[in-house]
Amino acid sequence: MSTLIRSASLTNFTEIAQQCGLEPLTLVRAVGLPAKCLSDPDLKIDTNAVVRLLEMAAREAAEPAFGLRMGESRRLSNLGPLGLLLRDEPTLRHALDAIVRHIRVHNEALVIQIEEADTLVLIREEFAMDLSESRRQAAELAMAVTYRILSLFMGAAWRPRLVCFSHAAPANRATHHRVFGDQVAFNHEFNGLMCSQSDLDQPNPSADPVMARYAQELVASKAVDAPSFTHQVQQLILLLLPLGQCTADVVAQHLGCDRRTITRRLAAENNGFHQLVDDHRRRIVGQYLQDKSRPLAQVSSLLGFSAPSAFSRWYRDQFGARARDA
Repeated sequence: MSTLIRSASLTNFTEIAQQCGLEPLTLVRAVGLPAKCLSDPDLKIDTNAVVRLLEMAAREAAEPAFGLRMGESRRLSNLGPLGLLLRDEPTLRHALDAIVRHIRVHNEALVIQIEEADTLVLIREEFAMDLSESRRQAAELAMAVTYRILSLFMGAAWRPRLVCFSHAAPANRATHHRVFGDQVAFNHEFNGLMCSQSDLDQPNPSADPVMARYAQELVASKAVDAPSFTHQVQQLILLLLPLGQCTADVVAQHLGCDRRTITRRLAAENNGFHQLVDDHRRRIVGQYLQDKSRPLAQVSSLLGFSAPSAFSRWYRDQFGARARDA
């Protein structure tokens, strides 16, 4: 699935790259992006190329917190029309709902889900894209931006209850703790930020409902095509697979239909549910296996298998090799 993102996603890239002794334009051209992406925030560019750019920069700079450093000083204005809308939403809850509804105006690949349970709220973020390479830097950049949005409503002293990443921890976590606070976890089942439910009702004293209406019209004018049914199912597979809940029945429940409708509508787009699950597994299994600190049993669980033996058989059938030898 080819997706686009506003070049504003590269805000601060030039500055951080230069601080690390890198030449920004050389890196940008190496991944096939136009030089204009560093100066025109509204230019739409390929999301896969942006992810590769961030990984390349972090690798060449030997700076595992490259993406995080890019995101820690973001402003609402970096989100363009969406930022204008968030600025005048009456509460943080309204702002988060607006992000979930309209994130495709800014980033077509980012999937955001808000889950509430008891007194806690979990904001999950994943990338739906055809890319088997690491997306560590993009994940940390996106999380830093989300944290910045929340802190604009909650105040500079606010800290989340927990920030979690699915990738391994860096050797030095100083930047993560400086940005997010002490409660940062790695090798988690998903990328997410947890806060108190009461935080969502924090009022925005500067909200202007008239300006919010104008901003809503502006965002609507920038709307991109709605995702295909296949893409909607792929997004749910992305979110549900590591939780062990990725069945056709559960996906159908999320989409407000039944299993037969899932089968029929996917077939109309020349796809099948199990085919999409396996496609996603093939895309991400390499990332999990590259992390040698992650046990195969955990990899098996993250990929939605009932037991490590089932994962081993699947891997051998797909790649003709043993997972432990990857």
